Amino acid sequence: VIQAVFFGICVLTDLSSLLTKGNDSQEQERQLKKLISLRDWMMAVLAFPVGVFVVTMFWSIYIYDRELVYPKLLDNFIPAWLNHGMHTTVLPFVLIEMRTTHHQYPSRSCGLAAVCTFAVGYILWVCWIHHVTGVWVYPLLEHLSPGVKIMFFAAVTVIINIFYVVGEVLNNYIWDTQK
Repeated sequence: VIQAVFFGICVLTDLSSLLTKGNDSQEQERQLKKLISLRDWMMAVLAFPVGVFVVTMFWSIYIYDRELVYPKLLDNFIPAWLNHGMHTTVLPFVLIEMRTTHHQYPSRSCGLAAVCTFAVGYILWVCWIHHVTGVWVYPLLEHLSPGVKIMFFAAVTVIINIFYVVGEVLNNYIWDTQK
């Protein structure tokens, strides 16, 4: 969902940019700048770090033991192409976006705070679903003791923050105007 919303905003930004080109409307220019800022923020805080995290974590665990993240039973309901759409294509598309469009990252402290807020919110959501239904969204969590779950959630939050910094460094490297 994050990727779909992000790329929808990218398309909207590009269309708005094309439609306002040559137009002297300061209001349209102001609205376009807001859209570009939203696009850049979503890339920095959500699309890149969450996208890279999902691909690396999902396929790492899947290779180790697919039943921990994507039980074979799901093959009856979710076709392979859709699984790859959710867990594979995210990475090449986000890398292509980073290479083709310069994104202005927020300050590191604001970016990391936003990524942490998202990660903690998502973890709380996963825990809430378990509290209400008695079922863990990710079967892996069924096999972890409460203490190990806390360490796992802390590690996940650290990893997603590392991916934020990797995205910032990669973006700065690709778009370094001094080269």
